[in-house]
Amino acid sequence: MATKVKYKPNKGMKKRFRVSATGKVKHNHMFTSHLRSSRTSKRIRHLRKAAVLFEGHAKNMRMYMGLSKLRPKAAAAARKAAAAEVAAATK
Repeated sequence: MATKVKYKPNKGMKKRFRVSATGKVKHNHMFTSHLRSSRTSKRIRHLRKAAVLFEGHAKNMRMYMGLSKLRPKAAAAARKAAAAEVAAATK
């Protein structure tokens, strides 16, 4: 007899990654906690900012977090189509 298994999102992923409204996955850089004296000030400064995860990895992360319906490429295409529609209407 088959039982229905409830999906449980990975809570550790939710704490380490943020998903934007369009579906892009942002994360904080590693190598920022200790032994920073060996890094240049430029590198430390750049590591401070969050980065966007590559789409191949981001797709998996969204799945782990239970947000598989968000698709950044589809959102970008919709924005581009809306901008083209507005440009055509103004001409």
